[in-house]
Amino acid sequence: MAEVPFVSFFFILLSLWLFPPCYLSLTVETEALLEFKRQLQDPLNHLESWKDSETPCRFSGVKCDPVSGKVTEISLDNKSLAGEISPSISVLKSLTTLSLPSNHISGKLPPQLTNCSNLRVLNLTGNVMIGRIPDLSLLQKLEILDLSTNYFSGRFPAWIGNLTGLVCLALGVNEYDEAEVPESIGNLKKLTLLYLADSHFRGEIPESVFELKELGTLDFSRNKISGKLSKSISKLENLFKIELFANNLTGEIPPELADLPLLREIDISANRLHGTLPPGIGNLKNLTVFQLYKNGLSGQLPAGFGDMQQLFAFSIYGNQFSGEFPANFGRFAPLDSIDISENQFSGGFPRFLCEKRKLRFLLALENKFSGDLAESYGDCKSLERIRINKNRLSGKIPEGLWDLPLAKMIDFSDNEFSGGISPKIGFSTTLNQLVLGNNSFSGYLPPELGKLTNLDRLSLSSNNFSGAIPSEIGALKLLSSLHLEENSLAGPIPPELGNCIRIVDLNLARNSLTGNIPLTFSQMSSLNSLNLSGNRLTGMIPQDLDKLKLSSLDLSENQFSGRVPPDLLTMGGDKAFQGNEGLCVDQNLRTPRDSEMSICSIKPSQKSLLQSKLVLFCIIASALVVILAGLLFVSYKNFKHGDTDLESNMEDGKETESKWKLASFNQLEFDADEVSDLEEDNLIGSGSTGKVYRLDLKKNGSTVAVKQLWKGDAVKVLAAEMEILGKIRHVNILKLYACLMKGGSSFLVFEYMAKGNLLQALHREIKGGQPELDWYRRYRIALGAARGIAYLHHDCSPPIIHRDIKSTNILLNEDYEPKVADFGVAKIAAHEGSDFSTLAGTHGYIAPELAYTLKVTEKCDLYSFGVVLLELVTGRRPIEEEYGEGKDIVYWVSTHLNNREDVIKVLDNKVASEVVQEDMIKVLKVAISCTKKLPTLRPTMREVVKMLVDAEPFTLRAPGHNSEKNGKMFF
Repeated sequence: MAEVPFVSFFFILLSLWLFPPCYLSLTVETEALLEFKRQLQDPLNHLESWKDSETPCRFSGVKCDPVSGKVTEISLDNKSLAGEISPSISVLKSLTTLSLPSNHISGKLPPQLTNCSNLRVLNLTGNVMIGRIPDLSLLQKLEILDLSTNYFSGRFPAWIGNLTGLVCLALGVNEYDEAEVPESIGNLKKLTLLYLADSHFRGEIPESVFELKELGTLDFSRNKISGKLSKSISKLENLFKIELFANNLTGEIPPELADLPLLREIDISANRLHGTLPPGIGNLKNLTVFQLYKNGLSGQLPAGFGDMQQLFAFSIYGNQFSGEFPANFGRFAPLDSIDISENQFSGGFPRFLCEKRKLRFLLALENKFSGDLAESYGDCKSLERIRINKNRLSGKIPEGLWDLPLAKMIDFSDNEFSGGISPKIGFSTTLNQLVLGNNSFSGYLPPELGKLTNLDRLSLSSNNFSGAIPSEIGALKLLSSLHLEENSLAGPIPPELGNCIRIVDLNLARNSLTGNIPLTFSQMSSLNSLNLSGNRLTGMIPQDLDKLKLSSLDLSENQFSGRVPPDLLTMGGDKAFQGNEGLCVDQNLRTPRDSEMSICSIKPSQKSLLQSKLVLFCIIASALVVILAGLLFVSYKNFKHGDTDLESNMEDGKETESKWKLASFNQLEFDADEVSDLEEDNLIGSGSTGKVYRLDLKKNGSTVAVKQLWKGDAVKVLAAEMEILGKIRHVNILKLYACLMKGGSSFLVFEYMAKGNLLQALHREIKGGQPELDWYRRYRIALGAARGIAYLHHDCSPPIIHRDIKSTNILLNEDYEPKVADFGVAKIAAHEGSDFSTLAGTHGYIAPELAYTLKVTEKCDLYSFGVVLLELVTGRRPIEEEYGEGKDIVYWVSTHLNNREDVIKVLDNKVASEVVQEDMIKVLKVAISCTKKLPTLRPTMREVVKMLVDAEPFTLRAPGHNSEKNGKMFF
């Protein structure tokens, strides 16, 4: 038995002597892989098996050749890996696959990779790699090259045409220089997939591309491709997917497109196409996705669409299609979504869109459909969103359509519908918006409305509803907008409405409501606009309403009596109280000369108090007269000097206009001359549009902020701010009191914000070096600013795009309540975006898509707001040297999401105690979703508000609300 160890040892020595190259090769490959591992961060320990004591063939994600034992494949998909790719893997001569998609790998792609001459698959999509793509044309065996969705820059690789063995080429969604599509792509005759979306291409698609006969997927979306869609596209006989949306294509859709029988998906949306659809497109029986929205197409849809059996998604909104819709559309197809909004379709509403009971999104707003809705829609329980508003539809809503358990939005407004709201509405418990305004609905409002606890907006205005407002509506804790105006509602306003503490906009005007204003209304701390006009309300106006800081108030045409609270008179002005004969105002309050309100009578005790005050006033006034007489002589010479200067200025033509031009938007008493008499000692800020001063008004002692506009762009900025701020009212939008012009000077008068802007407050400290803004204040600022921007995007018609959201444009009042400010570059938007000739915004906040397109949408504001959220969470500025040259806070944060430990390092350590860390991480997640590179992946501002509400710090929540603190990270 003692001879066995000796024999084994001898055999090992003999093997080493006979096969030294293989042994050395394995040692080199092991060391190369270990070096590769050392350059990576592996937060989830996916590479734990990578040890020098193991053969590389046992490494997780590694495969070897069964004969030679050499490494042939490294596949680590979505493993949360970070760090850089080590050049050490260039020694892996047998490597055929390097696949590391959906990680956080950064740095440059090592050019030494060309030494892996057997490489067939190189997949690095979905990382954060930078720099130019090195010349990989030596990798002649390469079949799949996917470097998409990174941050590669420089010129698009011209050598790509040399890789003639490629079957799949995906280089889209990177930061290349703007250029034309290389002709050499036509050399890649084996290509089945070509993905070059968002690659900054301009010009036309080369004809050589249409020679790629094996091509199945053609994707040039989100570029600046121009010209007509070539008839040569019919040569691509294997094509099943066309993605050309968001370009500048013009002309008509060529009939040859219908000669591609394998086509399943077509998306040529958001271009400049016109003309009619070729009839042959209706014969493409394999179509599953058809999208042509936002073009200039017209005429009728080909009847063949009604016979399609595979159609899943259909979107043609924002065109000029007309005529009757194909009668059988959807009858034989498993439709999931259809959007035919903003066209001119007429006739009866299509009856079979939900025939297969799979339809989730039904959008047909702004057409000319007439008649009723088919009863079969009552069985369409799959619906999540239905908008058929702004048509000419009539009759009753099918009973089953009130009971949609998955629906988030139901919008039947601006039609001619009749009948009542079914009690079945209580089963639509996921509803976020119920909009029925401007119809002929009637009957009582069902108490089951109170079961819609996720409701954010309830709009039932301009109908014939009668009876009482159900008290159950008070259970809608998330409600932000309630419109019941112009109905026949009667009875008292239920006090339970005061429980809707998140409500922003409340309108009950022009009904037959009676009784008092409930005292509980003072609990609605978010209320911004209150309209109770045109009812039969009585009693006194509650004094506590002045705590709400309303921007819009209308209590006119009622039967109120008693004293008008002074602050409410300032908020609403005289018009807000007209038509209430019993109301009066204090004698010391100034009202317009034609005011119908009387002066409140003074009680005897008050008279004696006033007399005492009058005596004291006379004494003080006498003393002031003596003092002023003494000063008169001293100022005489200055007066003479000023008179001489004035004459000189007039001779020089400087005093060209002697009267002020004034536009007033909110009630505030001031003299125009004191607005222009600004002192440099009161300068509180200076920006791109002018200087801002603090001004204490003499008349009422209140403080305002005055912006003196730079003379160059004064008129433009003045017009922009007047156009927008003069019309809108929201508690989180800076209030504009007035605009003044005289000669060449222009001024804007705003409400004064005592705490300055967010950037200043974020970096100020209080006693002991503590930050002025703890996490709770930062959260409230984030939520308030989000609500203000959401108001611009969703509650203004048309929407308003701010275009310069940043921390210096979010101002804070004495209670740290945020107000979005500076609308000098804001624009009123079209449906999905507008072309603006000049780029607005601030470095560090500008959305990445604005580097290559003038198409500005609300998503640009989303990106900028995401940067503001990152400032609040990290305590850092958008641009800092630490991020690296050309890098910003978005990039820096993206490199710190590998594990929980790294994420905690991102949080501002001055406020990130263990109590609030989880809450801060929730807001960080919102910020990351807002700063997604692709605009389509960003949420809406309304969704951001909801996410921030859900991220409310635990200590601010109601007792009993459980906090989810499981320690898991999901990014």
